[in-house]
Amino acid sequence: MAKLDRDTFERRTGIRSADYDQLKQIPLFAGMTDDTIMNLLVDATARRYPRGTSLFMQGEQADRFFVVLEGWVKGFRQAPDGHESVIAVFGPGESFAEAAMFVSGNFPISTEIAADARLLVIPRSGLLNQLREDPDIALKMLASMSRRLRGFVQQVEQLTVKSATQRLAAFLEKLVDVEAGPDEFQLPLDKMLIAGRLGMQPETLSRALSKLRSIGVATEGHRVIVKDVAALHAINDDDE
Repeated sequence: MAKLDRDTFERRTGIRSADYDQLKQIPLFAGMTDDTIMNLLVDATARRYPRGTSLFMQGEQADRFFVVLEGWVKGFRQAPDGHESVIAVFGPGESFAEAAMFVSGNFPISTEIAADARLLVIPRSGLLNQLREDPDIALKMLASMSRRLRGFVQQVEQLTVKSATQRLAAFLEKLVDVEAGPDEFQLPLDKMLIAGRLGMQPETLSRALSKLRSIGVATEGHRVIVKDVAALHAINDDDE
């Protein structure tokens, strides 16, 4: 396939210039140039999904994977009695279902859009064709996946070392728009999903929110009011 220029590539895939910095933060594409990313994602498509949309169900053929450009996605498993267990919550700058690239199997979980989202949908077949044509890129992707595994280990360590209050503070830090002083914003997810994202029970999340009130963090439904963002940074950095 002939190389596409930047404008043609954007029209074909929906990948904007502003998306490249975000893609480069994902371990799979870390360290790659814009041109390399274009070559790899020539068959990808950026799409918008409203909240509540089902992306795939547990057991379906795994023939694609996704990158979250905007919004949030819930990954869950459903028991025969209908009980739903949240496995993961994926946010902006994160990818999921990558195992579909190398293993022709089935999705182990189901996924649903938890907040209006814009996702990059990457078909397995197209990406594998690009990797076969350029083995050097395949090696770079393997190195990137190794770095991601180390990142997972660090996340597990954080769940065991950081308190629930610190984990919640770290989550809220990513939502503020200022480094110091007051700020207000909306929680992007239901509190139950935030608890799942942070590896805690909903009641533990409620207790953590109560503790944050002592430093001027208040909630009114999905609205969060922070009296001083610097205090939020401090509690997350503090070794309890």
